[in-house]
Amino acid sequence: MESRRVFLTGLLVASASGLAGEAIPAITTQSPVVRPPQPPQNPSSGQSPDNEVPPPPDLDKKILENNEKDMKKKVEQLYQLAKELKDEVEKTDSTKVLSLNVLKKTEEIEKLAHDIRNRSKG
Repeated sequence: MESRRVFLTGLLVASASGLAGEAIPAITTQSPVVRPPQPPQNPSSGQSPDNEVPPPPDLDKKILENNEKDMKKKVEQLYQLAKELKDEVEKTDSTKVLSLNVLKKTEEIEKLAHDIRNRSKG
């Protein structure tokens, strides 16, 4: 109830100051924002944590190349699993028998596809 009164009083004061043309200070009951203490800076580095040195371009390039190789391996593995699943489905009559191998293959394919998707997002 008290906060509603403070809000309405502040609203009234703000609208009155807009009509009268003079600035009347608004009443607020908000507590001040308390920031966590900053970690001590290393004086030997001479740089603040906000101004970290970016890694050299060669390192970024190597990381990207490794990610590309890994993605190609995973896509090839996904292709193999999909071919095996296709062969398994063609062999079994799914109207009569539910193959556990088919279910396991589909779960492997789902996991691998999800991993590839997450890696491609970055």
